[in-house]
Amino acid sequence: MEEIAGSIPARSTNSQRHKIDEPQKPDSHARDYRRHNSAKCYANKVTPAKPEQQMWGQPPSAVRPGEARRFGRCSVSVLSVCVLLAAVLPASAATWTVQAQPTLLVNGAPVLFQVKPPVKIESLTGTWRGHQLAFSYNASTRTWFALAGVPFDTTPGKYPLELTAKRDTSKTPLTFTRSFAVARAHYPQIKVELTVEKKFTEPNPEQLQQAEESKKIKQDYLNRVTPDRGWDGNFTAPAEASISDVYGSQRIFNGVAQREHQGLDFRVPTGTPVAAMNSGTVLLARFLYFEGNCVVIDHGQGLLTLYFHLSELKVKEGDPVTRGQEVGLSGGTGRATGPHLHVAVRWQGTYLDPARLLQLSLP
Repeated sequence: MEEIAGSIPARSTNSQRHKIDEPQKPDSHARDYRRHNSAKCYANKVTPAKPEQQMWGQPPSAVRPGEARRFGRCSVSVLSVCVLLAAVLPASAATWTVQAQPTLLVNGAPVLFQVKPPVKIESLTGTWRGHQLAFSYNASTRTWFALAGVPFDTTPGKYPLELTAKRDTSKTPLTFTRSFAVARAHYPQIKVELTVEKKFTEPNPEQLQQAEESKKIKQDYLNRVTPDRGWDGNFTAPAEASISDVYGSQRIFNGVAQREHQGLDFRVPTGTPVAAMNSGTVLLARFLYFEGNCVVIDHGQGLLTLYFHLSELKVKEGDPVTRGQEVGLSGGTGRATGPHLHVAVRWQGTYLDPARLLQLSLP
């Protein structure tokens, strides 16, 4: 229950600004937020073909030697033509495979793009919603992947993913574009009426200066993008607890309307261990005006996880951390109505739904 942007809110009561409508298709990710990574592998249902089974179910028929030789010459000719066509067709005419997880994209959701180019390449980059993507290679599946997101204020429509693949310095880069449809998510429209200390809504000059200093720190640190990917595999919940507030809900502090809730709140008492959601490097570990004691982990390529209102910090800035490592203890510091854990996910300057990130199956 915080002001992530760290600025004093304007007195606006336009509670209809985030009215939810659409999509026609059901939101497949509107699930119990305590569940994650529960998808079963489709390969368990695949039945392999029997090697001894003959094509069309018929036994092979006998052929005379002369027919066999003619058939052999014909096969060689067809094979030669296929090889020749493969050699002269440009790579751009071949097939790209580009997939997104989840298959239904909505505003506020993280998305995993997976790409299989038509030829062997050395690197792959992309552009999505004005953001730059650097893809990593998964040798086991022979695909390239990158984690991105759909900003909360994205309107329904189709948006292009533009790809550029480099083969080597002597060849022209390959380019490919595929558009993905984005629908509007069904985020809960729960108006949360909360009461906090007056210094968070009507600060005096000294308190306002403290808030501005914290805002400058966040502007400096949270917009940094490190080039290398630090996360590995699935993201996990930072605490085993029920959810008290979700991403996208409307906040009202002391009668003043705020922006939509940009994170996930866990109902935990003071002193509950808080774990890193994935591996990375501690970007921030200090007290900020609205967030209280907070930890920010940089997972690389603009992806951050943020942990607010802590009673105690267990890491320092610059520390490497692994998934599940304790980074602090929960509390009620900063602008909070009581002890709880607020977790946020930020990707290249935009806040995404942490619950949806927990549901993704990642390489």
